[in-house]
Amino acid sequence: MDFSFLYKGFILGFSVAAPVGPIGVLCINRTLHKGYASGLTSGLGAATADLIYGCIAGFGLTIVSNFLVGQQIWFQVIGLAFLFYTGIKTLTRNTSQAKFSTSYNKGLLNDYTTTFLLTITNPLTILFFLAVFAGLGLSNTKQDKFASILLVSGVFIGSAAWWLLLSGFTHKLKKMISDSILKRIDLFSGLLILFFAFILLYDLITG
Repeated sequence: MDFSFLYKGFILGFSVAAPVGPIGVLCINRTLHKGYASGLTSGLGAATADLIYGCIAGFGLTIVSNFLVGQQIWFQVIGLAFLFYTGIKTLTRNTSQAKFSTSYNKGLLNDYTTTFLLTITNPLTILFFLAVFAGLGLSNTKQDKFASILLVSGVFIGSAAWWLLLSGFTHKLKKMISDSILKRIDLFSGLLILFFAFILLYDLITG
């Protein structure tokens, strides 16, 4: 049994999660406002969506993957709506006393669900995983099933590890941030999320 696929999946998952995107911005912002648990839970929502798409690609569920890719426009529209809503909500959030909040567990299901939906509405992720599986020489055979399980599991663990580190580091800095700085962070975060939304809107219009 070749357990190297678990390691490869870990590196892949960590690398995919690390670049700054709307999920990363949300993770940081929610950690500052609601605590470590909220930021980590937000990240795990995205990691779960990646796990699902990885399973679809890894186990040859071509009917499902073809359907999702074929309906990508509708998924992108849903994702666009979520991004605009989240960006506006971030811009208009009341930051008063936010950094002293102790309600870490408040709304964790909502935190998890929103990032899960933001990630799952990007079915092109399947194409990424299909390319990875093909590049590693994994075909839809029984011998490759165990390797596929290890790779997909590694992706989830690697992604979760990144969100664990990001949330933990942000939480450590939380007490050093004043309300005025937090307000600026909210402004920047909201504008950045809206920027990602406009990029998606541009792709929809020109695509």
